[in-house]
Amino acid sequence: MALVLLCIFFVTLAAGLPLFAAMLSTAFSGIVYIGKLGQLRIMIQQFYGGMEPFSLLAIPYFILVGELMSHSGLTARLLRFSEALVGHLKGGLGYVTVVASIIFAGVNGSAAADASAVGSIMIPAMKKGGYPDSYAAGLTAGSSLIGPIIPPSIFMILFGAMTKTNVGALFIAGVVPGLLLGLAFIIMHRISASRLGLPVVNAKFSFKELFVSAGGAAAALFAPGIIVGGILFGFMTPTESGAVASGYVLLMGLLWTRQLSFKGIVQSISSTVRLSSVIFIVIGAATIVGWILSSERMPQQLAPLVMQYASTPSTVLLLISIVIFAIGMFMEEIAALVLLTPVFSPLAAQAGIDPLHFGIVMTLNITIALITPPMGACVYIVSSVGNVPLEKMFKHIWPFVVVALICQLLLIFVPELSLWLPRRLGY
Repeated sequence: MALVLLCIFFVTLAAGLPLFAAMLSTAFSGIVYIGKLGQLRIMIQQFYGGMEPFSLLAIPYFILVGELMSHSGLTARLLRFSEALVGHLKGGLGYVTVVASIIFAGVNGSAAADASAVGSIMIPAMKKGGYPDSYAAGLTAGSSLIGPIIPPSIFMILFGAMTKTNVGALFIAGVVPGLLLGLAFIIMHRISASRLGLPVVNAKFSFKELFVSAGGAAAALFAPGIIVGGILFGFMTPTESGAVASGYVLLMGLLWTRQLSFKGIVQSISSTVRLSSVIFIVIGAATIVGWILSSERMPQQLAPLVMQYASTPSTVLLLISIVIFAIGMFMEEIAALVLLTPVFSPLAAQAGIDPLHFGIVMTLNITIALITPPMGACVYIVSSVGNVPLEKMFKHIWPFVVVALICQLLLIFVPELSLWLPRRLGY
């Protein structure tokens, strides 16, 4: 059944249908295939029901935070602070890219927004500084994967809504893995900087420049504290923290940087509405397909097959990750997350895997697909904003995929990387 639906989905997608239409067509075809036409009336209920969870309301707020930061000049100030912090190192612009991605990840929760905001500034700077354009683009795309792992995270919000897992706990569980991913790319860049003979940005480290840039970026650096701190100390839910952070960035753009214009606000809201609408329509359509698979007891049928080849929670996670990675190469990431989570989460629970651990592994797995050809969205974004030929990006992106997969293996076989911090905080 799952294979039939997957084939129908890819055929409709190849025929040129929009993603949500391809998924609705797949759901309709699935109902016809199993011969339960009476369930057609439930499609509308499932479509709207998939968009109903209150926690999903956090998604447009976090998108809005990232948009307002870009239009208010706060993103540029973050990049200046990152440059003052690590620009004096060999290959300093690469370090700036990774550090900026880590900081920006604590604000918007989207790899696509990270790739666009950081890439539009850093890729031209790296190319001008003598970096190979394929390496500059690959490092930017790879670093953007940190966005959905360090809180907040749109993918974690979706996972939490579908599995009834505490979103705040998922956010906290993502802190250490996100920093691990950032460290992995820093190590990779350190090796590459020596091999490629990359230049420095600044002649020497300057405390004065660091303090000046930190002062300019203080408002932006405080935004992640509002989001994570509010959730951590129980003052706010993820949705409320997104709303407060949006209002905060709006005020900072108007009163602190004074670079946020009425036109910028309108453009930010317009982009947020457009992106949020796309996400919610895909969620609704994917929910119908997931409901069909669940009603046909696909998770229960899959469990004995997986357990036949996996005897421990780690090996179960490894097998699940291989399947998700393969499917994620050819499917849009949000659709893959919404479709596969209802299938694999019961299997993970049966194997005794902690929901927080499974959520982080699932999130990183789906996130890696963002830079994996041929469907990796961040590859297309970086190629566009950095003016790097797409075929060159496809050819040179694989080392960054390998680094991310190594981090994924560490998370699978060392659960404490995900669970230590939330357990210390009482989750």
